[in-house]
Amino acid sequence: METMTRNKLSAKATIELENKYGAHNYHPIPVVIERGEGVYVWDVDGKRYFDFLASYSAINQGHCHPKIIAALIEQAQKLTLTSRAFYNDSLGVYEKYIANYFGYDKVLPMNTGAEGVETAIKLTRKWGYEKKGITGNHAKIIVCEGNFHGRTISVISASTDTESNGSFGPYTPGFIIIPYNDTRALAEALKDKTVAGFLVEPIQGEAGVIVPDAGYLSDCFDLCKAANVLFIADEVQTGIARTGKRLACDHEQVRPDVLILGKALSGGVYPVSAVLADDEVMMCIQPGQHGSTYGGNPLACKVAIAAIKVVDEEHLAENAERLGVILRKGLKDIKSDMITLVRGKGLFNAIVIKPKNGKTAWDVCLALKENGLLAKQTHNDIIRFAPPLVITEEQIIECVGIIRKTLLSFS
Repeated sequence: METMTRNKLSAKATIELENKYGAHNYHPIPVVIERGEGVYVWDVDGKRYFDFLASYSAINQGHCHPKIIAALIEQAQKLTLTSRAFYNDSLGVYEKYIANYFGYDKVLPMNTGAEGVETAIKLTRKWGYEKKGITGNHAKIIVCEGNFHGRTISVISASTDTESNGSFGPYTPGFIIIPYNDTRALAEALKDKTVAGFLVEPIQGEAGVIVPDAGYLSDCFDLCKAANVLFIADEVQTGIARTGKRLACDHEQVRPDVLILGKALSGGVYPVSAVLADDEVMMCIQPGQHGSTYGGNPLACKVAIAAIKVVDEEHLAENAERLGVILRKGLKDIKSDMITLVRGKGLFNAIVIKPKNGKTAWDVCLALKENGLLAKQTHNDIIRFAPPLVITEEQIIECVGIIRKTLLSFS
């Protein structure tokens, strides 16, 4: 152990430590990252890579953005946590900033995306009983096939992913599962008067960046309004400029009744999530009915404000919109029979891979790593490309070249 503290561990030794002492609930690409800056990360051997996953869109502002890190350090030297047993001098300032920024009456601060979803579920059920008049313990929430809202018990109870929900029962009742991108199925499900909310990803991320038809979100919102049902948008991955707008819902001028944010809300520096809603919904929650020791802590508040300011100051939504077009065109121009589909919005994109000579999307990701670009497959045949939004046009073109070179090497 003494030797380990004196000498830097090799990549092999680091991976062996994780395999021996850590739970095997992830299957990472075999690279050990030591440092990050902007769109780049470096491994323990000093090799540089383009980060084309951005921690599942948590690092929209780039690795270790100096303004966000400065806010973290300044606040960490003063006060990190009080719990909500007391007021602190940062929370109210943050709540006003974030509520005004997204245009809601109130925000309920939490830490992780899954906590945000759980909070929205509780809030929606409470609203269903107190405002809509649903009989106690009968409220239902509609979700979509292929969704990914986290991995807590209630959330996986609403999932159709067998990897997420296999052998974890008994499951939480109260969910109706319908096909994604199907307004007729939603209209049918909304006939149930015990439905309190419709929880949806504007673009399904974990499913492989599934972009719904134009008008889907606005049509769903209108259907929910007509049925007196809350429209709940999970923008944990798609929010904070990733798709070329402040929120993915903004592409269709939809203002969710309940908005869930996380990941890039802190620029990847600290766990911060938030649920936003107007008073009619949010004030259904009273003291003692929901909370979090770390939710709304001073460190999180200062980091989140700095992270949002970076998005605006550096025009990251506009950058994502413009460069996303260039990226998708570059990907579509690659002459490889392994690519069967390119899809996405802004800098939230994916390619569907057809196996070739026994090589799959996993093998493509391993080859991309060797060529200096980090990405990760999902569902065996899809590779997501979601770089930090601070990336430049020249870097996008360079990365398309790496992807092209990699795919053509499988011929």
